[in-house]
Amino acid sequence: MDLLTEKFAKLGVDSAPGQEKLQGETKLDLRGCRLPGTPVDFSHGDVDAFEPLPGSKEAFDAGYLEGGRQAYTEYRGSASIRVDVAEKLSAFTGAKIDPAKNVILTPGTQGALFLAMGAMAARGDRVAIVEPDYFANRKLAEFFECTIVPVQMRYFESEHESGLDLRELEEAFRSGVKLFLFSNPNNPTGAVYSDREIRQIAALARAYGVSLIVDELYSRQLFDGRGYTHLCALEEGPEEMVTIIGPSKTESLSGYRLGAAFGSEAVIARMEKLQAIVSLRAAGYCQAVFKVWFAEPEGFMERRILEHQAIRDALVKTFRAVPGVRVRPADAGSYLFVQLPPLDVSIGEFVKIVRRLADVTVTPGTEFGPGFTDSFRINFSQDKTAALAAVDRLLAVMERYRRS
Repeated sequence: MDLLTEKFAKLGVDSAPGQEKLQGETKLDLRGCRLPGTPVDFSHGDVDAFEPLPGSKEAFDAGYLEGGRQAYTEYRGSASIRVDVAEKLSAFTGAKIDPAKNVILTPGTQGALFLAMGAMAARGDRVAIVEPDYFANRKLAEFFECTIVPVQMRYFESEHESGLDLRELEEAFRSGVKLFLFSNPNNPTGAVYSDREIRQIAALARAYGVSLIVDELYSRQLFDGRGYTHLCALEEGPEEMVTIIGPSKTESLSGYRLGAAFGSEAVIARMEKLQAIVSLRAAGYCQAVFKVWFAEPEGFMERRILEHQAIRDALVKTFRAVPGVRVRPADAGSYLFVQLPPLDVSIGEFVKIVRRLADVTVTPGTEFGPGFTDSFRINFSQDKTAALAAVDRLLAVMERYRRS
């Protein structure tokens, strides 16, 4: 296999969220009849069940009416919109963000993640990633030809912290890691890093000269009064770091493909240069929708969080009622990472079987780390009734394949 073929083979998108149709028809060990019900795609949130922020379409229309001035912004985004975004994120995180130097608007947080990796990781660099963590982290590190250093998160062993193995993290840093990339809240488990963990990560990164990329996409959707520490606001943080955030999830604005990254001036400048040859800019008219971010009607966020928390609680109760099934309630975000009992089929086969027999789509755990062969992830930002019925069907199918 030549280098280019090998490089893109590692990106494998067939099992990634939203890509299931690429798999085509395969021969499966189908047991029992098909279970009827409303199809549910747990690989991503349902923007029909949770509609986008009020005023988002009007803001887009206003951007459209601006014409060329809004269509062709600076590569790092409209100057006036960056001022607005920087003020909002400074107030939210406690970090000092200069809109001219420290922030860039991107085509979604996925775009921000690619740009940050491209700006901070070079061929051969040792990059630490958490297992489990967002599926793109590993793929991007491999694409940029870095050496991956995994650090375990023992999320079942810690109720009030993420469970990240800080000793293992320090060993990774000591081994010559140049960059540490992680999501907080963690995707797929929904675990939030404690203040102690975040401060220790910051101190270790500074001590060993490690750069950081912190994905805070779900940091607005916290459950049960959970506290949250923004690493970007800590004085003990490293000299070079980038924080990624956006309005696509809690605010259901994913269709506009909006993300923001802020951090070290030199890194943001490199990200802009890379964006200039990848996408030029975040879509100009869509950038106008940033104006409704952090400007929701009174009570909007509180209601949305409570609605998601109610779905989380109902699903956790359902899963925990089944012997051999384990799940940690998400501290934040919209994900549950479910561990199954031993089955007669692989997790990859099980995911396909459930889609075929129950019209339920989930993401295999192996997308989040090679060792998670007994787990799957669901996004519970769904219609509650449909989600509960879908999980009942999934568990019924699971029983047909439980190893005796």
